[in-house]
Amino acid sequence: MKFSRTSTLQLLFTACTATIGSNASADWAVHPDPMVITAAPKAWTTQVANPPVFSWPRHSSNPPSYVLEVKNGSTVYKTYTATRNWLLPSEPLADGTYTWRVRPSNNATAWSDPRYFYVNSLTARFVVPDDAVLRSQIAAKPHPRAISTPPYSAWPAALKLERGAALTRLKTEIDWATPRLAVPKDSDWALTSTTTVTAQTAAQIAAVRQAIFANGRQLEAASLLYRLTGEQKYLTETLVRGDALAALDVNGATSYVSQDQGTRVIALSLAKAYDALNGALDSTRKAKWLSIIDQRTTVIYNDLSNNAGRMDQYPFDSHGGTNLAYVALIATLTMGDIANATRWFDFSFRASVASTSVWSGPEGGYANGTSYAQYSAEIFQQVWQPLLIATGVDMFSKPWSVGFMRFLAHFVPPGQKRHLFGDEQELVPTGYVFKGFAANFSTNQANWYYKAIPGEMEALKMLQAPYPLPVTKAAGTGVMPNAGVYPSIGWVAMHSSMADLKRTSLYFKSSPYGSYNHSHADQNSFVLMKSGNALLAQSGYSDYFGSPNAANWYRQTKAHNAITFDGGKGQITDGYTQEGYNRQKMFGGKITAFSTTSTLDYAEGDATPTYGGALNSAIRKVWYLRSSNAAVIMDKLVAPTAVKYEWNFHSFSPMVYDAASKKVTVASADATERVCVRPITPASVNFEKRTAVVAPKAGTVEDHGAFVSLAPVTSQEFLILLDVGCKNPAVQLTATASGRTLKVGTQTLALPN
Repeated sequence: MKFSRTSTLQLLFTACTATIGSNASADWAVHPDPMVITAAPKAWTTQVANPPVFSWPRHSSNPPSYVLEVKNGSTVYKTYTATRNWLLPSEPLADGTYTWRVRPSNNATAWSDPRYFYVNSLTARFVVPDDAVLRSQIAAKPHPRAISTPPYSAWPAALKLERGAALTRLKTEIDWATPRLAVPKDSDWALTSTTTVTAQTAAQIAAVRQAIFANGRQLEAASLLYRLTGEQKYLTETLVRGDALAALDVNGATSYVSQDQGTRVIALSLAKAYDALNGALDSTRKAKWLSIIDQRTTVIYNDLSNNAGRMDQYPFDSHGGTNLAYVALIATLTMGDIANATRWFDFSFRASVASTSVWSGPEGGYANGTSYAQYSAEIFQQVWQPLLIATGVDMFSKPWSVGFMRFLAHFVPPGQKRHLFGDEQELVPTGYVFKGFAANFSTNQANWYYKAIPGEMEALKMLQAPYPLPVTKAAGTGVMPNAGVYPSIGWVAMHSSMADLKRTSLYFKSSPYGSYNHSHADQNSFVLMKSGNALLAQSGYSDYFGSPNAANWYRQTKAHNAITFDGGKGQITDGYTQEGYNRQKMFGGKITAFSTTSTLDYAEGDATPTYGGALNSAIRKVWYLRSSNAAVIMDKLVAPTAVKYEWNFHSFSPMVYDAASKKVTVASADATERVCVRPITPASVNFEKRTAVVAPKAGTVEDHGAFVSLAPVTSQEFLILLDVGCKNPAVQLTATASGRTLKVGTQTLALPN
């Protein structure tokens, strides 16, 4: 596998997962179920963070603890005891080459195979003190623990210059909402149970989420404004919203089993307000709020700690990962006030810091798509900003987080009007979320991203951030590289120019995560955008998670710019639960090659496993010709029996077909941009229109087409030109002794046979 040196993080990351040992198949730390935690550090990998996080599948004997041994050469460097199947050491390792292995504490000979890993000068230090040290520091810190901004009356001129406008904006927002935002009550929601997902229950879940999120934010913001200004109206509003949230039935529509997002927001917003008020609550109200925080957080804790920490073994749980982070912050804010807070903290804090996100490897990324990456970026700000103030642990400095910021810039660049890949890809990105996330980094690239996103940073996050704003400490402004690869999630970005709002952007995906969770059956698919507008895009829309619409079209391969056969048959799509599907076939797809130069980007993906055995080979190669502003896509497909292959593509305006050349012209929805989709070997395919199983979202237009095999065959090559702007460049395909050359305009590619 060949990857270009596009960043330090990507240089440090390698996709090699080999293990060391005479009999790797006997290694108990290798688990056949892809849903189970994998052994890490993976063999032969240079670590991005020092100390690294060690993890392994649980041993079948369910031991009381594990012994982890780290060697430098033949010398035992460190020996650790871990009560769970992971460990984040509290001290960094010296630079060097290491091996690690682990065994159950009750079996002295049951060692896992050793795995080599490296720590060097490129490995960033990210050190988290022991839990006991952190607990002592937190308990000694008076309220407010999570607010570092002083009252406005003590603001120096520089602080007023940086945040005075944000304070004014937040006051205006809260003053406007105070008489208009409905106070939530249990009678607002008719259903007593939402565990069976239907359109009706999905609507109530959404309604609860909207109401609780809005009131939780109002409570948090009002309490902060009271802390900063001392104005009585903000204390009054804090008490109104806090009392309303505390009065909701913990077993009703906002219960953990019915709406876990509602439960966690109620608990955290009450905890933040309690912390901010710093003694302004009377004893009765204080006891009530703390009791509700305790009850709601205990339910979350009981779920996460079930089976000795269920996510330690099965980490692929989107809500679970967020809930873990919420528990860690709630414990931090209420330690010394709620007896259970110490237990919550010891269970959740280090686990949340160590794992951060299971949806990518160490280089940063988000396999579930950029819409859900946006939600995560918002949540990270809500949790990490106060955690930094209260504990001193800066999650924004974690190498994964730096990589995640780069990922956001590559796949949601300034000016882009749609999200990418996965559920809710049809939504418009919310710029202030990305701007706010970038504001927490002091790197030059974060500074560029922050400044390039129009508008202001969200006021509440600005007022809660450390002063001065970290992004203002950047030495300069460094534009992101025009191309980037994120191997652990199988995503590639290729841009004509990151600095140009009229950029052409070609995105390619072949993900090991397959179609699990919020991901779709779209491995080896691509999306083409110009000036932020989608030209060749994903189709369909999300109505609710697990809907018939999602199952029959939206998540299907045929709804994406990807390969199907025999009338829309595609990749495995059952991925909502851990049962009921072949997990080995569900997960699949990978980027097998990537390179970038100033004039040419190249990526290759292998989606073969995702077709569940229906195809013997599904390889897609993508070239972006930066000098010509065009792309060439080549698919090599092989099936065990003859099929008619389909090269699907989708648009938001009617496709215009030229029968003589088989060229298809596609315009953006606003008709400002065009691309001509042109088969380089037109005699080998036919063009056919397609009809979606589900009508497009109201107010939108979608069109669907495919280049199709002339007749059923076992193998097929598609060679397609994406001519951005419909410039109609000269194209010449020539056979050579070792393969073929393809000349597009002035650029020449070497193609395999």
